[in-house]
Amino acid sequence: MKTKKVKNFFQEVKTEMKKVNWPTKDETIKYTMVVIFATIAVAAYLGALDALLFRVLDTFVL
Repeated sequence: MKTKKVKNFFQEVKTEMKKVNWPTKDETIKYTMVVIFATIAVAAYLGALDALLFRVLDTFVL
């Protein structure tokens, strides 16, 4: 009984994988660059905010 379910599951997975619209190599590179740029931008923003808040806090505490 379980083997039928497992076999059916993998057949459905195979069918669904054929429906997937896979990105081209150029699209993958483009999207990867967008993610890298966004990651760097967010890291720079958070780093600058951290430094600013540290200086403000340091002024009031010390």
